[in-house]
Amino acid sequence: MELTVRRTLPGTAEQVWSALTDAGSLAAWFWPERFETVAETDPRPGGAYRIAGRGLAVGGVYTDVEKPQRLAFTWQWDGDELVTSVRVALSGGELVLTHEGFPDAAARDDHITGWSDCLDRLSGWLADARTAGTGAG
Repeated sequence: MELTVRRTLPGTAEQVWSALTDAGSLAAWFWPERFETVAETDPRPGGAYRIAGRGLAVGGVYTDVEKPQRLAFTWQWDGDELVTSVRVALSGGELVLTHEGFPDAAARDDHITGWSDCLDRLSGWLADARTAGTGAG
């Protein structure tokens, strides 16, 4: 089973790419502030990433990296044996995220909610950076 989430974001493909691959940027928007999120990224094929915050952590390996149009990586929650895969396509401010490999509809639906919340935070973070004139990366 898979899910697809689409967003029009307030930034260029390069700004969105940076928000997805720069560890400091990723930590700033991915989970709510109360999670005290930290991130590590090595955005190259075979490079690893990890996002952690207050009892939640997810990580994986980048499988396809084509800056700034395409990013793919494995996805594995700490303590879970299931490994799924995520693909992100960027064009201008358009983002299409596909996450596949779910064992059932309940797991897929949980991730639809999670990705929707995360991408809403990304949109707000990009808009705030734009307003502040920082360029979001």
